[in-house]
Amino acid sequence: MPNLRISEAAALLGVSDDTVRRWVDQGRLPAIQGNGRMAVEGRELAAFAQQLAESPEPGVTTAASARNRLRGIVTRVLKDGVMAQVEMQAGPFRVVSLMSREAADELGLEPGVIAVASIKSTHVVVEIPEA
Repeated sequence: MPNLRISEAAALLGVSDDTVRRWVDQGRLPAIQGNGRMAVEGRELAAFAQQLAESPEPGVTTAASARNRLRGIVTRVLKDGVMAQVEMQAGPFRVVSLMSREAADELGLEPGVIAVASIKSTHVVVEIPEA
């Protein structure tokens, strides 16, 4: 595994060198001495980057930009190795969503679960039926 200089680690994390040094000083990011300079092991940096990227709990939503919110029941969930297709029935409307399998698993989506489909799109097709 490569050892990365503080400046390289900072560039990869999108922060300043000083921020990385502070994290090292606080014990949040392990560092080693390499060639007379402080360095971070690549494996440690990768794990730290993943930890930084973890989403915080969203809390309660007080407002949203999506105007179309349909409450319904999950009727079918198809999963493969990476993706999931989730079908819901919201009143007379069938809603199908494609998402990552990880997202479907984290949400606990399975038939019988009550969920809300929030729909926001910059591309909406409007059709006029035959009279």
